[in-house]
Amino acid sequence: MTSDTRPADLDALGSPGALDAFRVREAAEVRALLKSLMDRGVTVNLNGSDGSSYATSLWAIDAAHGRLAFTADLMAPEVHRLVEADEAVAVGYLDQVKLQFDVVDRMLVHGRSSCVLQAAMPRELFRFQRRGTYRVRPLERHAPTARFRHPAIPEMTLELRLLDVSVGGCALFMPSDLPMVEPGVQINDAVIELDAGTLLRGTLVVHHVTSIQPESRGVRLGCELMHLPPDDTRALQRYIDQTQKRRRMLQLD
Repeated sequence: MTSDTRPADLDALGSPGALDAFRVREAAEVRALLKSLMDRGVTVNLNGSDGSSYATSLWAIDAAHGRLAFTADLMAPEVHRLVEADEAVAVGYLDQVKLQFDVVDRMLVHGRSSCVLQAAMPRELFRFQRRGTYRVRPLERHAPTARFRHPAIPEMTLELRLLDVSVGGCALFMPSDLPMVEPGVQINDAVIELDAGTLLRGTLVVHHVTSIQPESRGVRLGCELMHLPPDDTRALQRYIDQTQKRRRMLQLD
């Protein structure tokens, strides 16, 4: 069993308020994420507080009665241990997004030819984007930008195009005819407009400046994205999720 299949240690992430950036409580959004796990046949790892673990999939969602059903092998000892465990947590992945939620009120339900592990619909789940490992490029018809005052020339406002973005950072295109921003500079009060409905406010730290191609007439600023409010972090996660989905749909056309 790898760390990817184990639940994140929520206590280690800081105060309860620090978890708000990862917490999803809106009922419709919770159902939508669970439905994605079910429709895509994602492997869901159930982890018991007694150390038991069982790889399964989400078989049914009964929103009217607030119940979930996971596929289960009646003969597997791990299934019975999970039912008896004090606590259990589910972990599954949608692309590069780790979803985690408590599995409570567990019971085995037998049919004539099958068995499922039922549990209560979670009231909340946690969504963790793998930081620094996955970036999305904005779709060509959109033009996300970052706007901020030049750190060396405060009276100059820059509006730079985003080349890609992740939860932990972004890359900006810096035209060669503008005064350069040096590595190591911290840019406060940056405003990032991903689309008409997604506006983020935070701090950028420039870690590296690299040339792209001679004909591009500019350089790439690799920036760490810091100090986003919890609502902005969730909005960024949703933007990344939606961009991934749109790119998959375009590849299918």
